[in-house]
Order: sequence, then C-alpha cells, then structure tokens
Amino acid sequence: MADLTHFDERGASRMVDTSEKPETLRQARASGLVRLEPATVTLIRDRKLTKGDVLEVARLAGIMAAKRTGELIPLCHTLPITSALIDFEFEGDSVLRIEATVRILGRTGVEMEALTAVSVAALTIYDMCKSIDRSMTIERIRLEEKSGGRSGTFRRSD
Repeated sequence: MADLTHFDERGASRMVDTSEKPETLRQARASGLVRLEPATVTLIRDRKLTKGDVLEVARLAGIMAAKRTGELIPLCHTLPITSALIDFEFEGDSVLRIEATVRILGRTGVEMEALTAVSVAALTIYDMCKSIDRSMTIERIRLEEKSGGRSGTFRRSD
C-alpha cells in the first residue's frame, strides 16, 4: 500500500502530511453538464423561475461548497482558498455547462474543491428546477486542468 498516499504501511487511513511541501500557486478547473428540457432552459435564461435566479443561487452554492470541501470529503485538507469562480454557459437549447476554477497559494492542490464546486452547483440547479423538470440529468463532472505543485500541469486533451 506504499503507493497509496492516504494509507500508511499498515493499511490504516491517514491524511497526507503536506508540512514539508513548498507553498506554490495552484489552480484547478472542473466542469459538468446539466441536461434539461428546453422550456426549463428558457425559464432559467429569462430568470422566470419562482424560486429565484437559478444561476446566481447555484454560483453561491458552488463557491460555498469549494470552501467547505474539507468538511465533506474524508482526509481532504481544509484549505484557505484565495479564489473560487463559477461560470455557466448554455450549449444549445437543452444543456447548461458549469465550470469552476479554484486557486490557492498552498501546499496541496484544489482539484477536489473545483470538482465539489461543480457538483454542488449542479445539484442546486436540480433542486431549484425539479418541480418543473424531473427528467434533468447531471453529467460528465470532470477535472479539465490543474497546475502547480510537484506533479505539474494536467490538461484534458478532449
């Protein structure tokens, strides 16, 4: 189990010790899709849902989730995030793309924070729209890129 950083030599769970790592600028960008009925997309775009501005509520939920990732994922460090941005883009008449970019000057990466931000933003959209669109799906949540730290830069090629 020596190759698994969250387990010690006896197989016991542990948080990775980052105290010896240098602080570097680290960034991660993740994305995900919410597939909706075209009528639901129109209501979101026109800000006509009775629950309020779906995208702004989802943006705040995603930012809050990024900041609290260490409370949600076992063995994840609680990090002093310096920036969390959530963006939305409609793709056609039935897909909403969510993108989260998280930055930190720290000793460990923020991939989990970016992925959590996208996930919670998508769940918030689902929650706010479920009364009018039960067929929604949340799809393809994934890391798009990360930089900083010992492992260097990763960029998804597709």
